[in-house]
Amino acid sequence: MSPEVLVGIIGLLVLFFLFFVGLEIGFAMAVVGFVGYVYLSSFHAAANLLAKDAFDVFSSYSLTVIPLFIFMGQLAANSGIGKRLYESAHKFIGHIPGGLAMATVIGCTFFGAICGSTTATAATFTSVAVPEMRKFKYHDSLIGGSIASAGGLGIMIPPSVIFIVYGIFTQQSIGTLFLSGVLPGFLICFSFIIAIFLWCVKNPSLGPKGDKFTWRDRIRSLPGAIEIIIIFIVVMGGMMKGFFTPTEGGAVAAFVTLLLIVITRSISLSGIGRAIIETLVSSCMIMVIVFGATVFGHFLAVTDIPFVVAAWVGGLNLPKNLIMGLIMLIYLIGGCVIDALALIILTIPIFYPVVIQLGFDPIWFGVIIVLISMMGVMTPPVGMNSYVVAGISKIPLPTVFKGIWPFLIALCVCAAILIAFPKIALFIPALLK
Repeated sequence: MSPEVLVGIIGLLVLFFLFFVGLEIGFAMAVVGFVGYVYLSSFHAAANLLAKDAFDVFSSYSLTVIPLFIFMGQLAANSGIGKRLYESAHKFIGHIPGGLAMATVIGCTFFGAICGSTTATAATFTSVAVPEMRKFKYHDSLIGGSIASAGGLGIMIPPSVIFIVYGIFTQQSIGTLFLSGVLPGFLICFSFIIAIFLWCVKNPSLGPKGDKFTWRDRIRSLPGAIEIIIIFIVVMGGMMKGFFTPTEGGAVAAFVTLLLIVITRSISLSGIGRAIIETLVSSCMIMVIVFGATVFGHFLAVTDIPFVVAAWVGGLNLPKNLIMGLIMLIYLIGGCVIDALALIILTIPIFYPVVIQLGFDPIWFGVIIVLISMMGVMTPPVGMNSYVVAGISKIPLPTVFKGIWPFLIALCVCAAILIAFPKIALFIPALLK
């Protein structure tokens, strides 16, 4: 083992220690990356690298798409779009066993089309769906598990912040990544509905039937979904047709969303103010993580760890799908203890060369990473969606964690399907080439 590789391993161990003692993830990566670079090079070189990385990240044109899409999602979350969408789904399927939980999954799926944040999706539907499900005596484990799990669809259905960051770090087309998430997103939605149905068939007391509405009431509720359809068609259609780039699409998306909710008078000035503040908080957090990961990534490159790992994996006499399974297991375990976005940024320099060397499609791998991230945002001990649901609904956190397991199994099944049939993720991008 070379001295550089040893220093890199020590740096990784120190980084995980800093995570566990509570240092902010972005700062932890920046500190370890800077100190490691000083040790392997010089203070002057490390200081120059730090300044260059800070300027490159915080002045990056490509990264401006992140706050724009987050702003679009926050406007939607504060304007009642999620509530109207849930009410429409509720009237169509709320009368079947577990129907309100299924309506929550469907609502989160379509809301994800205008919100690339898992926590915003989970928070919106916790406020909207919990009172209704409690009204019909749904068990807290089904309530908490369905919302915490379905909230993760916000990062699979485009636009997705994780797809954006993955695309920037791997130099892949963000528009293509967005398109690749559509079919897997609906596959996951369907698998969650099946999981709820089977769970409620086994134990009907978990999700009793709700009210049955007439077809007239159902049709009248459909306008609640029109805003999302308009925004999705304008943004995704514009990118697919080449009218604007994904970065410009973020600006278009935010503007169209703001225009629609102002025209429909579904948001107040205070609501717009809350959306701006929440966008600033989320965007700053993500930008600091990206900056820290950039510094740490340069340190890892100097240690040669990514190349050593790629060479080692390439030398293993194992089927490539088994190796991919091991990589996914690492992401799953890491996602249980580290923020999903930070984990992805941290590990891309290590595993991306391995994936390319094994011959996997980088777009497909982006979908797999997002799917594993969905597991991370709901599993203990760091599952942010579960904490959001527990905090807003006052459902005990252990009860929420207990309710996620059927959905976690459904995600594992979806992962196996996507490994066996990668064209599910690549079908729409190939269709539109």
